[in-house]
Amino acid sequence: MFPNELSAELLTKNYDYELPEGFIATEPVHPRDDAKLLVYDRKSDTVTHTTFRHLLDFLPETCSIFLNDTRVIKARIFGHKLSKDGQGGGRVELLFNKPLDAHRYLVLIRGKVKEGTQLLFDDSLTATVTTLNKDGSRIVTFTRHGKEIRFEELVQILDEIGHIPLPPYMQREDNAEDEKDYQTLFAKNAGAVAAPTASLHFTPELFEALQQRHKTHKVTLHVGAGTFKPVEAKKILDHPMHSEYFDIPPEAAKVLDSDTEILAIGTTVTRTIEYYVRTGKKEGECDLFLNPHNPPQRVTHLLTNFHLPKSTLIMLVSSFIGREKTLQLYKEAIEKNYRFFSYGDAMLIL
Repeated sequence: MFPNELSAELLTKNYDYELPEGFIATEPVHPRDDAKLLVYDRKSDTVTHTTFRHLLDFLPETCSIFLNDTRVIKARIFGHKLSKDGQGGGRVELLFNKPLDAHRYLVLIRGKVKEGTQLLFDDSLTATVTTLNKDGSRIVTFTRHGKEIRFEELVQILDEIGHIPLPPYMQREDNAEDEKDYQTLFAKNAGAVAAPTASLHFTPELFEALQQRHKTHKVTLHVGAGTFKPVEAKKILDHPMHSEYFDIPPEAAKVLDSDTEILAIGTTVTRTIEYYVRTGKKEGECDLFLNPHNPPQRVTHLLTNFHLPKSTLIMLVSSFIGREKTLQLYKEAIEKNYRFFSYGDAMLIL
């Protein structure tokens, strides 16, 4: 890569592209594996257009598959502020992001609040604002009937009163179908506020066939709201990367320590694996920013969806194949009427 190319890779504006109206998928296709699949082979520099149903036809026989088993929680709740007379004040919307410790939680709140503001929700759930962060996020504690509650109990309450936190670009409210559609077949560990969308394309039949042909391993990364945060810095390396909790089981770590070829199903799996390779940590907070100046060291192949312009996710894809090739493939996907973002179509990089 020449010096001028390297400098071009550093500028956020160079990761922009124009997506015509109507290309954002607001509903998934059914069955799931009817989604389109763009296959890019780096060795031969060739592109194949197919459907997700034929994924296994393209996977190297010897590669191990890594998936993210996080479960999306109903992180979006509506309530109102407690007024001075103890009655309901102005309406608020709260988006749970992640626990900071046993009793403090990072959230986003739509509605003006200050430190000490109490927010009332259904099922006797109360949130008290303790900190206003400069980035617009808030720290709260949750209580029910006057007692502080831990994350496990909070998740159960959110499942009763909350809403699936669909990405804002869908511009619609969640519905009953989203409770199943916006969840992977193998979702297990509760904590994500966004789905690991590359895995949404699997049907039970296709996933069973995958497991029969390839060794599969699960890691956990609880996808946070920061995944949708656009890069606003002029230079990508000045972007303050968000962090998300991850956990890698011992058996999965053994495979990562070997020389086995690896297919990461999604950007979240990629970041988790690459963070482990760099730090040796199997659990903690992952804040790794993969981009052309910080390419993958361990992940061999990537399956992913099509991502937002100027996002850390399109920069992650560029870390595999370069910015120019990424934008070239995105342009071809638009020409072929691929559907974009969370409920959209997929791309396989070999």
